[in-house]
Amino acid sequence: MNPTPHDDFRPTASWANLRLRGELLRRVREFFHEQHFVEVETPILSAETVVDRHLDPFPVLIGGTTAAPGPRQLWLQTSPEFGMKRLLTAGATAIYQVTRAFRQGEQGPLHNPEFTMVEWYRVGDGMAEGVQLLGELCDSLLGRGLPELLSYGDAFERYAGLDPHSADAQTLAAVTRDLGLATPASLGPDDRDGWLDLLMVEVVQPNLGRQRPTILYDYPASQAALARVRPGDPPLAERFELYVSGMELANGYHELLDAEELRRRSVESNRLREADGKPPLPEPARLLAAMEAGLPPATGVALGFDRVVMLAAEASDLSEVIAFPFDRA
Repeated sequence: MNPTPHDDFRPTASWANLRLRGELLRRVREFFHEQHFVEVETPILSAETVVDRHLDPFPVLIGGTTAAPGPRQLWLQTSPEFGMKRLLTAGATAIYQVTRAFRQGEQGPLHNPEFTMVEWYRVGDGMAEGVQLLGELCDSLLGRGLPELLSYGDAFERYAGLDPHSADAQTLAAVTRDLGLATPASLGPDDRDGWLDLLMVEVVQPNLGRQRPTILYDYPASQAALARVRPGDPPLAERFELYVSGMELANGYHELLDAEELRRRSVESNRLREADGKPPLPEPARLLAAMEAGLPPATGVALGFDRVVMLAAEASDLSEVIAFPFDRA
């Protein structure tokens, strides 16, 4: 039932769930304090933003100043990643942040355009250490035991019956048709990663984290985002994701350090954005400068905190664990 105009001031979450949310925030901070991380803050509103084909930041146009006349284009951050990596270059070694993040076009039972993210980085960690820390935090918050580790390739073999590293777009499309899956009109016949994503969401992901949490790792190199790629046959992105009860909770990278490679990936992401009818995003100049100055080897992870609260509260919709979701903001 829709609220009356006089009732929509009320929170959509129960007080019991909001108390649980506060308790889980306390546990997050205790966990990182015990691991000797420092809590930091970086700008929510910034001149740079993550350049990703699928992430659409909110633009904010502000007036000029004496030092910089004229309107200035800024962005509400989709992630605090760029600012935190700049801190790593400046000498930070183990940092975390609990912050708001913003993404356009993401609203539904598992999405709210404004959401809470927990993000952390530790210098010297490789992918194995990053996976271990994420698993320990997951167990600390949800009490479901340490996650099983499953490679991206093995997950597709187990649940979709194919090798995602060797199958071409036509094979993936044929499997999709054989399974009777609805195909978005925007999915091109040669968009291999698009077909992989469709099979992941519809076939593989619903099976992950059912008995206990699952951390998926070793993604295709074409899906590296800001992770480094490990050479081999095939080359693999040192990227990992946490799933619980079929829900994605976290995304981690053994971080890319090569500024030229970041430039190349940013150009390619903008090319794909424009092919999708989206505006290009600015080159991440300050992050590139930080990488050229010497971003230290590190692993970083971003965790969707609202979804953690959903699982802890046994809720089926983010509105049950957020005081005022987007339509009541």
